[in-house]
Amino acid sequence: MTNELFRRLSRRSFLFGTCSGLGGLLVRRNDIYAQATTVKPRNTAAACIFVNLDGAPSQLDTFDPKDGPWNPRDVDLQQYSGGILLSRRYFPLLSTLTGELCVLRSLSSWELAHTRGQFYLQTGHSQNPAFAADTPHIGAVIANERGGTGPLPSFLSFAGRGDEQGQGFLPGATAPFSFYPNPNGLYNLRHDFYGNQSRQIFEQNYALLDALEAPLKDKPLSAEMAAFTEVRKQARGLVYNDAVETVFRFTTADESRYGATNLGRGLIVARNLVRARLGTAFISVTHGSWDTHAQMFNRQAFNNIYKLTNELDRALGNLVLDLRSSGHLSSTLIVVMGEFGRTPGPLNSRDGRDHYRNTMSGLIIGGGIRGGQAIGVTDATGSAVVDPGWRQARPIYPEDVIATIYSALGIDWTKSFATALSGRPFEYIGGAKAGDYTPIEEAFA
Repeated sequence: MTNELFRRLSRRSFLFGTCSGLGGLLVRRNDIYAQATTVKPRNTAAACIFVNLDGAPSQLDTFDPKDGPWNPRDVDLQQYSGGILLSRRYFPLLSTLTGELCVLRSLSSWELAHTRGQFYLQTGHSQNPAFAADTPHIGAVIANERGGTGPLPSFLSFAGRGDEQGQGFLPGATAPFSFYPNPNGLYNLRHDFYGNQSRQIFEQNYALLDALEAPLKDKPLSAEMAAFTEVRKQARGLVYNDAVETVFRFTTADESRYGATNLGRGLIVARNLVRARLGTAFISVTHGSWDTHAQMFNRQAFNNIYKLTNELDRALGNLVLDLRSSGHLSSTLIVVMGEFGRTPGPLNSRDGRDHYRNTMSGLIIGGGIRGGQAIGVTDATGSAVVDPGWRQARPIYPEDVIATIYSALGIDWTKSFATALSGRPFEYIGGAKAGDYTPIEEAFA
C-alpha cells in the first residue's frame, strides 16, 4: 500500500469510524463494545510513563543524528551496537544506557501544527472541532481499562500543558490528576487545623456532605456533576493516607540528581508511583520548549539544543537507572516523543529548524521492549524514511506507537464503543480493526 493511499484510507477511517460524538454524556463500563477477537495484547507492562516532548524535537539533533555540516563541532557522535547513533555531548548519560533503548527512527506524523499535533499525539485521533472536546486522552482510555486498583487515580499528569486533553466522554474517574511536583509533596493531603481531633472532624464533615448529596449522586443532574462526584471520591481516598503522601515526596538529593527541572521532578514522582503500585497505570510528563525555529545551537538562547537535550538526558537517564535498580523497568513502559519532526539537513536562515512531518524520532524503553536496537533508517539528511524497519513496510505513525502502548498494557487496541455519544461509535484507534495501524511487534523482546 502506498503512503498516499494509506493516508487517504486513514483519513476516511477517521471521518466515518472514530468520531466520539457530541454532548457531555458519560460512557459506563457496561456499555456495549464492538470488539475484534483476533488480536492478542502483549501484556508486558503494569504502567506507562509518557514523556511528551512538547514543541516537536528535531530528529537530527536527538535520536536520528547524521554526520553533516549542520552539526556543531562538539557534537561527538558515537556509534553503538544495534545501529544506535547518539551524541555524547547531548546525551552523555543515555549514551551509557543504549542497551536499554529502542530507538524509533522511521516515525512520521499526519500533522504539522502544534495544537493539532499535540491533540493527535495525546489521543491518536485527528482534531475534528465537532468532536474534539469529547475525545479522550490515551491516558483516560487506559484508566477506563485499568483503573480502580488502588487509592491513586489511574491517570496522572505532571507539568502538563494548559490544553492537555482530558477524559472526553469517559467517566470522571478517568480524568487526569494534574499538578506540579515539589519535594514536600501535596500540601493538602492533611487538614490538621484542630490538632489531634482533625481527622475525626474531617471524617464527620465528609460523612455529612455525603449524606446531603446522596440524591444528586444517585441521580445526577448532568454529566459534569456525575464526573465531579467520581473525582471527589477519588480525592477522598488520598486524604490521610500515609502511603500516598510518601509517593509525592522526594529528597533534594534526588531533585538535584534528576536536574532540578519540572521534567526531573515529574519523573522522580513517576518513579515513585510505579514503585508504589497504588493504582496508577499512565503517567504523562511534559518537557516543553522544543520549538527550535531559531538559534538552536546558541547556548545563550532559552531553548537551545544543549539545554533541552541535557535536561532530558539527565532526568530520563536517572529514571531508567533507578527503575532498573529497583527491578521495575521490565514492567514499566517508557515512551519519549513529540508531535512531529523538524526540517532536515542544513539549518534555516535563523539557525534553527522548522516544522516537518515526514520524519521524526522517539524512544521506547522497558515494559517488555527489547533494548539495544534502532528501528528504521532515514536518508543522509533525515528527510525521508528509506527503510521502515518493521513488517508493515511503511513509516511508523503515532497510532502505531499508541497501539504498542495499549498492547504492552494488555489492552485490545482494536476495541471500540458501539454507541459512545449520539449513537456514534468510538474506536480506540481509528482503522486499527481493519489493520491500518498495529503495535510495533519488532520492538518487543
